[in-house]
Order: sequence, then structure tokens, then C-alpha cells
Amino acid sequence: MVKITDVARHAGVSPSTVSYALSGKRPISEETRRRVEDSARALGYRPHAGARALASSRSNVLALVVPLRTGIHVPVVMQFAVSVVTAARDHDHDVLLVTQEEGEEGLRRVADTALVDALIVMDVQLHDPRLPLLRTLDRPSVMIGFPLEPEGLTCIDLDFRAAGERCVEHLAQLGHRVVALVGSPPQVYVRGTAFAQRVVQGFTAAADRAGIASAVHPCGTTPAEARRVAERLLSEQPALTGVVVHNEAALEPLVDAFEELGLRVPGDLSVTAICPDGLASALRVPVTSVALPSAEVGERAVELLMRKLGGEAVPEATLLPPTLTRRASTAPRTVDSR
Repeated sequence: MVKITDVARHAGVSPSTVSYALSGKRPISEETRRRVEDSARALGYRPHAGARALASSRSNVLALVVPLRTGIHVPVVMQFAVSVVTAARDHDHDVLLVTQEEGEEGLRRVADTALVDALIVMDVQLHDPRLPLLRTLDRPSVMIGFPLEPEGLTCIDLDFRAAGERCVEHLAQLGHRVVALVGSPPQVYVRGTAFAQRVVQGFTAAADRAGIASAVHPCGTTPAEARRVAERLLSEQPALTGVVVHNEAALEPLVDAFEELGLRVPGDLSVTAICPDGLASALRVPVTSVALPSAEVGERAVELLMRKLGGEAVPEATLLPPTLTRRASTAPRTVDSR
């Protein structure tokens, strides 16, 4: 294993100079600092995490706060978590995953220790009780999600309102005049989870603009719950020909339920979704979808934190535009459609 003395010998300086150059604890000439960094890079030297933390008064650890509440689809959450961990390692940081549903108390418990340098907060609610604390913390934070009042915070996410609009616009362009949103589980709406509420806002606004009849139905995550929602939709909207699904766990059971009830996808019913591309493309009938850009969101959230840790100014709001990929589950409404 390469030691600090090896770097010092290679660069022609003392070990203490190497330590100062890499930690920034004392001023070093630009020429010396560059020589030390070049030697460290050439030898593959990586400072011990504990020593690095002592030298810089930082832990080089980020907290990812993602309470695993009821109604959360864990596989999708883990996609975001993996993205954050991967991006953090590229910046020589580790990630502490905080999953307990403790609200402000849990956030303070993590922030009041020397465990982490900064925080990424997920599962954001429109009226999130953690906001006052986040605004006063002495360490930087980034929210993956947008509360109703994001002023003074750094937020990044897919533009979920625009995603809901894009799905409806696609169905309208295909001639569909009666559509429904099959949304997240009821608990997600009760909590006021921001992304779910914004999809509803976009879906409803786009349907109203296009003069399309629409309805919103929360849905649980089991096949039985998906079947009940499908039956209710066909009972309440017998002319239904277009569905937007914002519920990863219910997507495949819902398509199966509609077909068991006698509707062919897309011959009788066009289906779109807001979900990971991998899920949409892997179904028996590949589903037209707006992708969840978990890799990009996680990577850019970490980059924002790194810039804040470096004292840079960053934009308060970063909204990623939705991209819709057309697949086999949508088709023009025909005369024989419902």
C-alpha cells in the first residue's frame, strides 16, 4: 500500500508538506501543491479516511435521508440510493443511509453529530415538517423533490407536473377523449407527497386544456387492489380508452387486469406510465412511458452538494424535463374503441 512517505519521496518534499498540500490545512505554493498531487495520482495514493477527516475537519460522508414509509416502492428508491452512492464515491465520499421515519427529530439527530458533512433528503412532502430545520442547519443539504415553498432550499427532481401533462398530451394526440390516472397508494396522497401531488396537477390541467373527461384513482400495490381499481374504472367510465399509471408496483397487474376484463392493450385501451424505463420496456406489452431519471437525479444531487461544500453558489431549483418514449401500449383511438 502506498504511504504518505512514498508520495513525499516521489515529489521531493517532506511528509508534512504532502499532508498540508492534500488537506489544505496550511498554505502551500501552487507549484508544490501541483507536484504533490501529481505524485499522489501517479502512485495511486489515497489518504486514510480517518486521517483525512481529522486533517480537514470533515467526515467525507453524506447522509441520504429516505424514510421508508408505507406506500413507498422500495426498488425505485434503491435506484436513487445506488446513484447517490456511486456519484459520492466519485467524489471520494461515503454515504450514510437513514431510513427511519423520524421526521425532524431524526434529521436533527444526524445533523447534530460529526458523522456527516451534508445531507440529501428524499420523500419530500408539499408541507414538509423538516423544512425549518433544513433552512437553519450549519451544513449544506439538497432535496430530491420540491415542497410547496422551496425558497431558501436547494431542490432537484423530475418535473412531475410536466410528466403528467406529457402523458395526457400523448393520449390526446392519439384521439383519446376519456382518460384516467391510476396513481400512487392512498397513503402517499394523505401525506401530501410532493411528486404524487404534482403528477395529479399536471394530469388534470392537461386534460382540462384538451377538453378530455378525466378521473384520478389512487391504487394499492397488490394485484387484487389493481383488479379492483380496473373494475371500478370500467364501471364509472365505460367510455374509457386511455390510462396513465403512476404506480410502479401496480403497472403490470393493472395491464393484466384490464385484459382479463376483456380489453386489449392497445386495441381497446392505451396505457402510459411514469416509471423506470427498465420496467416499462420489460412488460409483455412494452409500455409507453416517461422515464424516472434516477441516475441523473442522484448524480446531480451529489454534484450540487459538492459545489455547496466547496463554497460555490448553486441554483435553488433544478427541474429535469420529462422524456416520453413511445412503445407498444398506445395507439390511435379507433371507431371500435370504447
